[in-house]
Amino acid sequence: MNKPIHYIAAIALTLTSAVALGHDFAAGALKIGHPWTRATPDGAKVAGGYLTLQNGGSAPDRLLGGSSDIAGRIEIHEMAVKDGVMTMRPLDKGLEVKPGASVELKPGGYHVMFMDLKRQLKEGETVKVTLSFEKAGMLPVEFAVQSVGAREPSQGSGHKH
Repeated sequence: MNKPIHYIAAIALTLTSAVALGHDFAAGALKIGHPWTRATPDGAKVAGGYLTLQNGGSAPDRLLGGSSDIAGRIEIHEMAVKDGVMTMRPLDKGLEVKPGASVELKPGGYHVMFMDLKRQLKEGETVKVTLSFEKAGMLPVEFAVQSVGAREPSQGSGHKH
């Protein structure tokens, strides 16, 4: 076999391995694990986004929001039960991630809120989103679109960056 074929094979193997490893992103000490959202019906105006934030640094950081071509704006929200009633509210100051801590954004709790959706989200696709952090700055990620009724990210979906 000649050398160019070895290089092509090595590159192909590297790319295939990266895709198979998971759906994680990083910026400095921050790690974003398994970003995902649910498919939406045609005409839906909002969708929730979920992920795990891990701060491996020595200082706190704060998820402030984000931007994407799929939504007019992106906010960080919290759902909680208050006096037996489920409530949802925007976190105007964002969501703090303390040093050495992890925060899970999941259905029924903290979540990314895609507001004023510009199109339907379809199962099996990925959507590009740029998350905004107080200290780490802007971090491009890809949210895997799961089924309408998904309660957690499917295993093996997405990319590792």
